[in-house]
Amino acid sequence: MADLFDGIVMAEQRFHGEGYQEGLAEGSHAGMDEGRRHGALHGARMGSEIGCYLGFALTWHCLLQKCTDPKNSKKLRALDSLIGMIQKFPYEDPTYDKLQEDLEKIRGKFKQEPFSSRVCWK
Repeated sequence: MADLFDGIVMAEQRFHGEGYQEGLAEGSHAGMDEGRRHGALHGARMGSEIGCYLGFALTWHCLLQKCTDPKNSKKLRALDSLIGMIQKFPYEDPTYDKLQEDLEKIRGKFKQEPFSSRVCWK
């Protein structure tokens, strides 16, 4: 009779352990999927933002090179600096520990003079 109760008690513990392991495996899988989606979404947003800055800088760099105004040299140096920062940005290394810091530097550089609010720079 004691063996019968031991089997019942042990079955409960075994089912509890098996259920825990199954839940852990399923939760880990779901967490990985959610993490991938979250990373892809935020990576795409970051890439779009940086692409916008690069497109802006390259376009204005091209336009300003055609002008003969000597005041444009400061603007061209600022654009060259921004373009350089963007080109050095580690797009393909999500484990880079200064990713957010470097992105903030690019945002700050973009907001600096002569970029801020003067799109035509006249």
